[in-house]
Amino acid sequence: MDQNPTDRRGFLKGALVSGAAAVGGVLPNSAHADNNAVITTEGSNVQRGYIFFNLEEQAFIEAVVNHMIPADALSPKGTEIGVNIYIDRALADGWGKGERLYVHGPWKKGSPTQGYQLALTPAELYRVCITKSNLACTKLYGKDFDQISSDQRQEFLLALSSGKIEFAGGPSSKTFFDMLYQNIMEGMFSDPIYGGNQNKAGWRLIGFPGAVSLHAQDVEAYLDKKYTAPIFGISDLS
Repeated sequence: MDQNPTDRRGFLKGALVSGAAAVGGVLPNSAHADNNAVITTEGSNVQRGYIFFNLEEQAFIEAVVNHMIPADALSPKGTEIGVNIYIDRALADGWGKGERLYVHGPWKKGSPTQGYQLALTPAELYRVCITKSNLACTKLYGKDFDQISSDQRQEFLLALSSGKIEFAGGPSSKTFFDMLYQNIMEGMFSDPIYGGNQNKAGWRLIGFPGAVSLHAQDVEAYLDKKYTAPIFGISDLS
């Protein structure tokens, strides 16, 4: 996560190629958004507003997604794309509740190849770790994450990603960052029907044609020149 927005764009585009996909929500303009407002955007007719995050968590997640996905000439910022609400909806749904996780222990520290090894559901992990992240920020900078400077956010997120921030009593800050990062990628590049990638901004960023895989016949015809395909989401086909 370089401080240069263009470099962060390359970071996001590389993440999609590695394979982010999705489930999720919709999008508010601030942590104090009207939780009952209904907004219609291209390809969706969904409620803006949070159903999982409380006010402290809303402020944190909005600050994180807007830092990682800044507004520039290439796309809107993360909250305008709906990444924050994608995550909110995922945490409120079966994935966040751990419906497909084995949750009966014994709980031992596993290797990275053994997958998720925590007694906490994803929703519980977020709830615990956002609080602990703000406590760590207050200790380091005197303020919660959403109130610190861009440079301080960058420094703190890099420390989270490497596990250098220690959460008293656990879990690992790297475990939290890895899940947070994955969910942000999902919200950026998921089908808009799930609330993220509003107006197909993530797909437009990388030139992805969306849900329709009917372009194989054009490979040879456009081998040496640019091919601009129409972008379809799931709702466009229903």
